[in-house]
Amino acid sequence: MDEIKEIKGKEQRKILFRLLSYTKPHIKTMILAFGLLLLTTGGDIFGPILIKIFIDDHLRPLNLEFEPLFALGAAFIGIQIMNVLVSYFQLLKFQEIALKIIQQLRVDVFTKVQQLGLKFFDKTPAGSIVSRVTNDTEAIKDMFVSVIVTFIQGAFLLVGIFIAMFILNVKLALFCLIILPILFFIMRAYRKYSSLFYQDMRERLSQLNAKLSESLQGMAMIQVFRQENRLRKEFGDINEGHYQAGMKNIKVDSLLLRPAIDLVYVFAMIIILSFFGINSFNSPIEIGVIYAFISYLDRFFEPVNQMMMRLSMYQQAIVAASRVFKLIDDQELAPEQKESANTRISKGEVEFRNVSFSYDGERDILKNISFTAKPGETVALVGHTGSGKSSIINLLMRFYEFERGDIIIDGESIKSYGKDELRKKMGLVLQDPFLFYGTIKDNIRLHHDVLSDSEIEEAAQFVQAHTFIEKLEDGYSHQVVERGSTFSSGQRQLIAFARTIAANPKILVLDEATANIDTETEEAIQVALEKMRKGRTTIAIAHRLSTIQDAELILVLHQGEIVERGNHQELLAKRGLYHKMYLLQNSSAEKVGDAV
Repeated sequence: MDEIKEIKGKEQRKILFRLLSYTKPHIKTMILAFGLLLLTTGGDIFGPILIKIFIDDHLRPLNLEFEPLFALGAAFIGIQIMNVLVSYFQLLKFQEIALKIIQQLRVDVFTKVQQLGLKFFDKTPAGSIVSRVTNDTEAIKDMFVSVIVTFIQGAFLLVGIFIAMFILNVKLALFCLIILPILFFIMRAYRKYSSLFYQDMRERLSQLNAKLSESLQGMAMIQVFRQENRLRKEFGDINEGHYQAGMKNIKVDSLLLRPAIDLVYVFAMIIILSFFGINSFNSPIEIGVIYAFISYLDRFFEPVNQMMMRLSMYQQAIVAASRVFKLIDDQELAPEQKESANTRISKGEVEFRNVSFSYDGERDILKNISFTAKPGETVALVGHTGSGKSSIINLLMRFYEFERGDIIIDGESIKSYGKDELRKKMGLVLQDPFLFYGTIKDNIRLHHDVLSDSEIEEAAQFVQAHTFIEKLEDGYSHQVVERGSTFSSGQRQLIAFARTIAANPKILVLDEATANIDTETEEAIQVALEKMRKGRTTIAIAHRLSTIQDAELILVLHQGEIVERGNHQELLAKRGLYHKMYLLQNSSAEKVGDAV
């Protein structure tokens, strides 16, 4: 787990101002909401003054004339009704602003996630990212909905109350000012300790999401290898850590929130009553003034209590926002392309020139890789696990940035093409294809509106997928569940092939695309592949050498280097690593045949 550090006051203010910058598009609505807030604050301040006038000017001297009493009563009731109505619209506007801000913040986070390079996802659990986009932004929403409104309303009310107190009695109002530094000290102490505990809770919650996500994705393996108890224990340990962090925070809340404020309130009440009691020996005291001061004291401490209670939500929001902004500010972006470039891929010739690459910046995975794949040709990459085959594909697809050497497409550096041009002209089929929730038609089209239904069907027929699709109850409108789990590996692969062919790429990249397909399906795909490769540059990773024997160029990789190159017959004649791999696979096939 990352080390938990206190978020200092300066950093908290920086995070808060950054959050408040999201209010800029809603300035007009904010001004309206603040205007309504001022009206409600005015109503809260004038209410006790009207009652003070009633007590001192009418009730105490028994001046009970109907007209002035009726006017006072009507004014008091009118203020209360106005407060209810205005409060409704004021809260409605603040809620509207808060929801729009969180809507934009979630879009910003999600957009940033789409821009991050695969290196970021290699080291960050998916559940942790989900937690930042959902749980953390929800905590920020609570701050905008409750905290900011409460703090601003409380600040307005406190200022108004002190003005009213000074109007009633300057000396007593000055005594009450002693309360402010005490409250400030309590708030500062709470902020210091609670930020640590909330950071710990957020980190633990992120780990819970990550563990849950991992368990759901690997449920088949968990059940097959009977790992339920281990996963339950690991989840329980993280959950216990979350509980302990929560208990620490509850202890701080229980001490520094309402109990501490109530204690200050009692001392303030003693000061006021003592002041009036002492003064009563020297001069008469207006009962209405006593009522007004006690009423203002109640109204003073109520927003303070609300602000202190909301302070816990504020701390959660600041911690959550720091995590969200850390993700937004992450610089491990996908490799940059010259988006304004007009360079176009016309032929699809691919050349690697002395490309070396390292994932961690220390150990080279690829070392001086050089080869050329011409249009209409197939270049196959073979080698043992960890030899660097997938890394070559990752660089060609611009999933990772490389610093040494260059990749040339049609005579231009791959970095000089716009991202849209690369993605439009390069098609990738993985060993384990990903299907989206929706229909088969949607998965082949991938929301490219330029593709008609007939073109989708032609692509499916081209890769031999049409046969099984038309047998489904709804055909191309058949619903695909999450990741296409109801289809066989071969069926998912055929849909992925159709998706790639529908895009009509110039460069075709196959990452062990036939590895998980049965023999009958593979024969159908091999026929499709022969048609697909015509006029296209094809770069294929293959474990089964039988699938790439007709390749114009076969590169044999070992520990990140090309150790052999040539076509199938040339490599067999060299009697090197390729020859050994071929004999090993053929002997295994013969043994299987003998066993059958």
